[in-house]
Amino acid sequence: MIVFRIAKYVSSTACQSYHSFVISVNGRPAENSKSQVLSLAKGFRVLEVFDSEERELTLSQIAARAGLDAGTTYRLVRTLVELQYLMEVAGTKRYYLGLKVLGLGFQAIARMNPHDSARPVLRSLVGQVREAASIGVLDGADVIYIDRVHAGLVRLGVEVRIGSRVPVYSSAIGHALIAHLPKEERVRILNLRERVKITPHTPTSMTVLETRLKAVREQGFALSDQETVLGLRIVAAPILDADGQPYAAVSVASPAMSQSLEDFVNTSVEPVKAAAKELASLYRLSGSAAIATQQIGGERRR
Repeated sequence: MIVFRIAKYVSSTACQSYHSFVISVNGRPAENSKSQVLSLAKGFRVLEVFDSEERELTLSQIAARAGLDAGTTYRLVRTLVELQYLMEVAGTKRYYLGLKVLGLGFQAIARMNPHDSARPVLRSLVGQVREAASIGVLDGADVIYIDRVHAGLVRLGVEVRIGSRVPVYSSAIGHALIAHLPKEERVRILNLRERVKITPHTPTSMTVLETRLKAVREQGFALSDQETVLGLRIVAAPILDADGQPYAAVSVASPAMSQSLEDFVNTSVEPVKAAAKELASLYRLSGSAAIATQQIGGERRR
């Protein structure tokens, strides 16, 4: 599954270069362009028709999806099979993406730094109202910030840096991180330290916290209204792995004086949830690339 998804990603990435210079008419390359090699472009179109819904395709299916005639499709497919970019299911005349597709762009993927890739996502969350965006991970009873972008910490009235910590029980980012964990694990983490009132609004009882965590699971985000720092509001969303388990969370911060609580929620929740999904994709891709590198390297060494 991991290898197929990466292979599909790489083939689609390679095809983007084709789309960038091919003049198209109704989605098909124009025949009068002097800058393109049509046979190469058509070969990429053949690779691009495969997806995770139908991993194996017949020649007629490939031809229909690529918009090519049967003869051209046959020649392209046979060439790609010989080059091992496509593989043939023995005795079925069905084809699927081969591991060699990874070679088109795997080195770039394998060297992806998820933290570098996350910076533009965080910057997109920061503006005139949302003054800081952060990524945090769970560390015992605390959340530790591993990345942060800010526009104006003066109005926030608090200095948070990479490496800073906040308690799980009192913070929106902490709630986002543990909400999807099994109940026994949530309780264990919340009981690792004494839950004291940091501000008059800090939730401390297990009943209240469990209610809040249930809302996070149902709504997809956590909200803190001056619960760790007076005058500071936070919206956070979990960054989930392929199994729906959290390995990080993303949050935005805004001064309470800048807008009403309702306006803050209305303008922040969807961007934060969208950022969490984008970051999850980035992390999964970089992690999957590393796994696949080890697997392919192991195959070669054997």
